[in-house]
Amino acid sequence: MPSSSSRFAWIDNLRTTVIVLVVNMHACVTYSHVGGWYVTEQPEPSLSEKIPFIFWQGHLQAFFMGLLFFLAGVFALRSLERHGAAKFLRERWLRLGLPALLYMVLIHPFIVYVLLGAPRIPNRPPLGTLYADYVTSVRVLRGNGPLWFALALLAFCLALVAWRTASRQLRPTPDRKSSAPSPTSLLVFGCVLVVTTFAIRLVQPIGTDVLNFQLCFFPQYVAAFIAGVAAGRDGWLQELATARRARVAGWLGLIGGPMLLAGVIALGGPPPERGSNPYAGGWQGQAFGLAMWEQLAGLGLGLGMLALFRARLNRDHAIARWLSERAFGVYVLHAPILVALTPLLRPLHANAFVNVALLTALGLIASYAAADLARRIPGLRAIL
Repeated sequence: MPSSSSRFAWIDNLRTTVIVLVVNMHACVTYSHVGGWYVTEQPEPSLSEKIPFIFWQGHLQAFFMGLLFFLAGVFALRSLERHGAAKFLRERWLRLGLPALLYMVLIHPFIVYVLLGAPRIPNRPPLGTLYADYVTSVRVLRGNGPLWFALALLAFCLALVAWRTASRQLRPTPDRKSSAPSPTSLLVFGCVLVVTTFAIRLVQPIGTDVLNFQLCFFPQYVAAFIAGVAAGRDGWLQELATARRARVAGWLGLIGGPMLLAGVIALGGPPPERGSNPYAGGWQGQAFGLAMWEQLAGLGLGLGMLALFRARLNRDHAIARWLSERAFGVYVLHAPILVALTPLLRPLHANAFVNVALLTALGLIASYAAADLARRIPGLRAIL
C-alpha cells in the first residue's frame, strides 16, 4: 500500500481507523451473535442484551466498508493513468489478488482445520486429506473471509480498466476540476442507494451470500467506488471534506442515525430471535425502513468521517505512518488471531462488553505485531 508521502495524511489515518473498526466488528460478532464469524461464544445473549450491539454494529456496517471503497476509488483512476492498464492490473493483482489467494489457500483452512478443527475428534480424517479436499472443491472460492473486500475491489478495478478503454470521457486532464456534489445531489444519491438496496434484498436478503460476497450490501459499495473515481477524476474530494454539508451530514448521521434506527424498530417491532426476519429483505415495510436508515445514516457518517479527519487528524507523524503501513496487513491477518485469542478469554467469565473490549485490544496488538513481522519476510512485504 502506498505510504503517507504519496497522498494526504488524513486519508491514510482514516483508512487505518476504518480497519481498526473492522477488527472491532469481528470481535463484537464473536460475543453478540449479530452477524456471521468463524466462532461465536456461548451463551448467546438475549435480545435485550443484543440491542447495544445491533446499534453499534449496524452503524459500522452502514458506512465503514463503503468508505474504504470510496477511498480506493479516489486513487484508482490516477494510478491507472499514471501506470497504464497492464502495469495497473499487475499492481492490483499483487496488492489485492495475491493477499486474497494467500487467505483462501492458507489462512482460511488454517482457521477451519487447525484452530477450530478439533484434531482429537475420533475418526477425523488426516489434516492433509481435509486440506486436499478443500483446495480441490468449490469451498476454496468461498474461503475468502474478510478478503472478499480485496476480491471485490480487484473486480471493480478490472471494470474501471474496461470502462476507461471504452470511454475517453473518463480520462482525467490536468486542468479538469468540478465542484463537489451539492446537498441536493447528496440527498438524491442517498435516496437512490435506499431504493437499489431495498431492490437487491428482494432476491439477496441480509444473511445470504454468493461465494461469501454479501450482495445485499453491494449497491453502496459499487456506488461508493464510482463516486470515489469521480472525486479523483474531477478533484473535489478536498472541497467536499472541508464543506459545511459534510460536517452537518456527519452530525445528522451520528445523532439522527440512532434515533432513526430506534424509530424503525419501534414501528416494525423488534427483530425476531428465531424464524424469518422481516428486516432482512422482501416486500416488507421493515426491510424498506432498514434500507432507508442504513443508507442515509451511512452516507451521513461517511461524510462526517471525511470532515473529521480532514479537519482534525491531518497529521503525518512517525506513529501514524507506522500504523498506516501495516494496516492492510492487520486486515489480512486479524481473523486467525481473533479466533486464537477467543478461548484464552473464557476463564475470565467476563460479560460480553468487557470481552469485546479485551479481544479488540489484544487482537489489534497481536495483529500489528504479526503484520510487522510479515513485512520483514521477503515476498510478503510486497503484498502486505
